[in-house]
Amino acid sequence: MTLSHTRTRMAVRLLVSSLCLLGACHVHAELTDNVGIDPRAMSLGNAVTADPPGLASIHFNPAGLARIDTNLNDNIFTVASIRNYDSFQSAPDLDLGGFKVDPLNNTVSGGGRQRIALPVLGLMPWHLPAIALPSMGFAFHQEGSRFTFATLTYMPFFYSLDRTKNPNDPGGYEGRVVDMQRLVYVSPSVGYKYSDTLRFGVAVPISYSSIDINTDMRFPNKLLGTIGQLQKGTCPNGNPTVIDTLTFGLCGGGPDGMLSPFKKAANFNLSMDAPIDPTVNIGVLWEPADWFAFGAVMQAGTKTTYHGSFEFDTYPMLRQFVQGLNSSLLGPILAATTGMPVQIPPVQKGNVVATMPYPTRFQFGVKLKPVSFVQLNLDVSWADWSKWNAMTLQFDNNIGVLETGRMFGVANSSQLTMPLGFKSVVNYGAGLQLQVTNDLALRFGYEPRKSSVPGDKISLLTPLPDTKLLSTGLQYKVSDSDTLDVGASYMKGTYHVPARTDCNLNCDGFFNLIYNPYAATNVSGSLIVRYFGFKYSHAF
Repeated sequence: MTLSHTRTRMAVRLLVSSLCLLGACHVHAELTDNVGIDPRAMSLGNAVTADPPGLASIHFNPAGLARIDTNLNDNIFTVASIRNYDSFQSAPDLDLGGFKVDPLNNTVSGGGRQRIALPVLGLMPWHLPAIALPSMGFAFHQEGSRFTFATLTYMPFFYSLDRTKNPNDPGGYEGRVVDMQRLVYVSPSVGYKYSDTLRFGVAVPISYSSIDINTDMRFPNKLLGTIGQLQKGTCPNGNPTVIDTLTFGLCGGGPDGMLSPFKKAANFNLSMDAPIDPTVNIGVLWEPADWFAFGAVMQAGTKTTYHGSFEFDTYPMLRQFVQGLNSSLLGPILAATTGMPVQIPPVQKGNVVATMPYPTRFQFGVKLKPVSFVQLNLDVSWADWSKWNAMTLQFDNNIGVLETGRMFGVANSSQLTMPLGFKSVVNYGAGLQLQVTNDLALRFGYEPRKSSVPGDKISLLTPLPDTKLLSTGLQYKVSDSDTLDVGASYMKGTYHVPARTDCNLNCDGFFNLIYNPYAATNVSGSLIVRYFGFKYSHAF
C-alpha cells in the first residue's frame, strides 16, 4: 500500500514541483526577471521606471516610448550564464529504517550548463556554457505627432540548468535538466505625449513560454527503509521463500525488488508550453523638472494555460516489488483492500493542462539629478505572488497511479489540486549615472532581490534564494543618430538548509515520502548569474 502511494504521490508532486517553476518563468518573477532585456536597464540595477530605456520601455514603463521623437531601431545582444553549486552532508543521526549510510554524503553538485528551447522545435540537445539572447525592436514616430508606436522582441525571463555532464551528479534527483523560457516575439505598444511633462503608454507583450524538466528520483524515507529491512530479514539474498509466497510476497520480486531508500527509483520527464500568452503593461511618466522625474508601471496579471506531455519511467525496484506482492497468496488481497495497482508499467505517458494565475506587479521609481552630471535612480516594486497558494493540473484521461491516491483525498484521478505557498515580496533597486563627457556616461547599479519562494520550500528544482545584483556599464554616443550601450552584472545568492527543515528537500519523517530526495541531509548551495550585453540604437 505505502509503496504504491509513494510512487503515486511522488509522480504527482514531481509534476507539481515542476510546474511551480513556472511561477519563476513568468516575466514578473522576483528573482530572475529582467536579466537579458536591456543593457542600460541592467547597468542601472533595473531602476529605470522614471528613466525608461528606449524601446525597452515596452517592458519597464511604456510611457517612455513617448520620449522617442524619431524612428528608432534597437539591436540588443546579451550573453548570460547560470551556475548552481550544492554540497550535501548527512546528519550524524541519519537512520532511515535501519539504513544509515547515504552514498550522497559529502558529495557536491558541480554548477551545470545551459540549454535552450526554440518555438516549435522544443529543447535543443546542445550543452552550452552560456545562453545568447538576441533581440530587436523598432519605434515609429511622425514629426509633430503626440504618438509613438513600437514593438520589441526580447526574452524577459530564462532559467536553464543542465546537470547531465556528470551522470552521477547528486543534484540530478531534483533536476537533471531544468529549462524555462519566456520569449516575447511581438509587443504592439504606444506612447502618448500628453504634455511636455506628462506621458502615458500601453504595451501588449505576446509571449511564448516553455518549460522542460528531466529528473531522476529516489525515496529516502523511513517507511521504505523499514520495508527494506523486513525484506532482508525474510530473504537475505532477495530470493522468495515458500512461506513468503504463501503470505504477502515481500520477496516475490527477487533481488531487483529489494527496496532501498537510497536506490534510484524512477525518472520523470515533463515538457509544457503556452504558444500565445498576451499580457498588458500600463505606464505613466511625469517629468516636471530637469532634476526630477516620477514613473509608475502596472504589469497586469492574467491566467495562462499550459499544455504539455509527461513521461514517467519506473525502474525495476518498485515494479518488481509490486509484481512480487501480487504474485503471492495474500498480497492481492492486501493490494485490493488498499487500492494498490496490480502492476506498475515500466513507462507511463500522457498529456497535462495547467491553468495558473499570473500575478499583477507594480513598480514605482524616481529620477534625481542633484547636479547636471550626476543622476540617481531609485525604484520599488511589489508582486502579488500570494495568489500562488494552489495549482490545479488537468490530465487528458484517468491516470491509473492517481486512482490509488483516493485514500489520500484524490477524488478525481484526472485532476489534482496541490498547495504551493508562494509569498508576495517587495523589492528595491538603485542606479547611478555619471555623465563624464557629452558623449560618454558611466553607470552603476545595485539590486537586492528577495525571492518569492519561502526559505522552507526551496529545492534544487527552484534554488532561488535572496540575491544581490551588482552591475556596471556605459553609454557612448557614436554619432547624432547612433548610440552604443554596454552593461554587465553579477548576481549571487546563497542558502543553507539544515536537515529536516524543508519538506521539499530534506525531511525524513515516517510519511515524508514526497518529495525529499536528500532526507536528513544538510544542503548548502549558491546560485550565480553572470550577464553581459550591448545595445546599438540607430535613429532613421
